[in-house]
Amino acid sequence: MKIGILDSNNNLPLLVEPDTERESSNLDYLLSWYRDSELLSDKFLKHGAILFRGFGVNTILAFEKFVKAVSSNLMDYVDGNSPRTKLATGIYTSTEYPAKYPISLHNELSYSSQWPDQLYFCCITASKEGGETPIADSRQILKSLSPKIVEKFTIKQVKYIRNLHSGDGMGVSWQDSFKTSDKSIVEEHNRKAGIDFEWKKDGGLRLSQIRPAIAIHPHTGEQVWFNQAEQFHPSSLPKNIYEAMMFYFEGNEEELPQYACFGDNTPMGVSMLDEIREATCQQTVVFPWQEGDVLFIDNMLVCHGRRPFVGDRKILVSMSHM
Repeated sequence: MKIGILDSNNNLPLLVEPDTERESSNLDYLLSWYRDSELLSDKFLKHGAILFRGFGVNTILAFEKFVKAVSSNLMDYVDGNSPRTKLATGIYTSTEYPAKYPISLHNELSYSSQWPDQLYFCCITASKEGGETPIADSRQILKSLSPKIVEKFTIKQVKYIRNLHSGDGMGVSWQDSFKTSDKSIVEEHNRKAGIDFEWKKDGGLRLSQIRPAIAIHPHTGEQVWFNQAEQFHPSSLPKNIYEAMMFYFEGNEEELPQYACFGDNTPMGVSMLDEIREATCQQTVVFPWQEGDVLFIDNMLVCHGRRPFVGDRKILVSMSHM
């Protein structure tokens, strides 16, 4: 194998490629090497992301074979906040969000009490233009933020509010988010997860929960910037949409499809969120997808997003616990 760093300035992702043409496009060879390799676990925690390139993982079946070989704990996407289609056990499409809009960098399900430890992305079809999955080191983002912001978010934490419709409206429905139409199952999940919930008169569901903005990685002991405050806040939307929504929901922001404020219900200043966005941007690594690529990331150490794109794009995703 050839092992290097794709972006040496940011020290990620680790790039693993076949050393000779004989091993090229050979998934079985990759999996055999992966099982026998003792150096990857330490390198994975050091860099937070590994890009496997040149092994021909370019079908749903091949990707399913890969993720089931490297993880026995694939998880379902429940309590999610983005539209996806389930293709196989533990295999989903990446967020089905309009191609012209970006998705800001985030740690998957960091607003929840349960999140995947690891994420796997697979490129089946690379878009003609754009469509990259940018990544950034959450440890470095935290280090680059001003002490005042870190202190404020540490003390106040983040309150996430979601208004899920019942089948007609903006965002995902509560049935899609929880993969059921049984309200009792949803209620039980929310009680166990510590999520405050309220059934609305129109059949929708309001959820709110207060979560830390900073977490400690269970294996490295490092502090990481681990939240989705910037993404949940409407200022993450294109300017014209943000201004229209704020005009419509003025004084009633908690009715927005999703909203973030501090845990004491005080609003987050847009200038503060912009500083977080800029710090994230400075740490971001962007690379074009190639068909057959598999990107393996530690969800706490590395955040991810999506760039706008033109043309067909098919990126699969799978999630797992350690």
